[in-house]
Amino acid sequence: MSYRIVFRLAALAMAACAASTLHAADTAAAPFEVGTLKVEQHGHGGRTIILVPGLAGGPWVWKDTVADLSRHNTVYTVTLAGFDGTPSPSAEGNWMDRADASLAQLIQQKHLGKPILVGHSLGATLSLRFAGTHPDLTSGVVAVDGLPIFPGMDRVTPEQRAAIAAGMRAQFESAKPEDFKAQQLQYMQKIGTLDPKIAEQVAPLNARSDQKAVARYAAEDAAADYRPDLKNAKAPILEIAPYSEADAAQGPVKLTQDQKVAYYQSLLANAPNAKVVAIAPSRHYVMLDQPKAFEKTLNDFIEAH
Repeated sequence: MSYRIVFRLAALAMAACAASTLHAADTAAAPFEVGTLKVEQHGHGGRTIILVPGLAGGPWVWKDTVADLSRHNTVYTVTLAGFDGTPSPSAEGNWMDRADASLAQLIQQKHLGKPILVGHSLGATLSLRFAGTHPDLTSGVVAVDGLPIFPGMDRVTPEQRAAIAAGMRAQFESAKPEDFKAQQLQYMQKIGTLDPKIAEQVAPLNARSDQKAVARYAAEDAAADYRPDLKNAKAPILEIAPYSEADAAQGPVKLTQDQKVAYYQSLLANAPNAKVVAIAPSRHYVMLDQPKAFEKTLNDFIEAH
């Protein structure tokens, strides 16, 4: 895969890598902050589940998921600093490192035991990394179309990944605000969801996030390779891979559903207990395109672990 193709795919896929559902979820308790995370709690009792949205996402990403899970479980939604109208962290350090540490702080400070982490996109990548860096702090991870390394970046060198990430960050930061908003709509229409109406309703929510924060997190994610961390993971991991046959037929890389599942499985090869399942037809926001199938897959995992 050429440098140009990798950059194009990475830039497109990161342009708005997170925002879904239509309205903000009702909050059962007052939000609070832990490290670089804004946290909201919903429900009581049952299993403890932490929901982590993706790039530019907020708790509204999980509106329907929260409504379903909080009936019988304790659900925490987290928002990374800089997303969904929250202030960005100070410039120091690696922001993915700080998000990882903040998740651990939340679990330990609130005595949450070993919750199940459910992440989408960037949030899925963070959750997978967490399973390896804090193997005793989670009892399971569900990753929704987010991987320990950005797809395609496994085929280039670390130096090339760093260069691609730097170019991506510069592109996002230099975009005019109106162009940034337009990118979100384009992303949702072509990659985010199969439903044009949902794309139009959801895309503006992305723009509530700080543009420079989106650029910073996206670049850190694109440059990273968390596959080695997975060797330490103890918890079972479920990766949900969206698949659209129509998109696959028109895309630059034509993979069958089985081939995509196999590719995702190869990126999780270091994890001792990881499984990949496909949900189709769907795009990146599986919970929007196939809400019932997503709900069943998630609940089956929670009940089994």
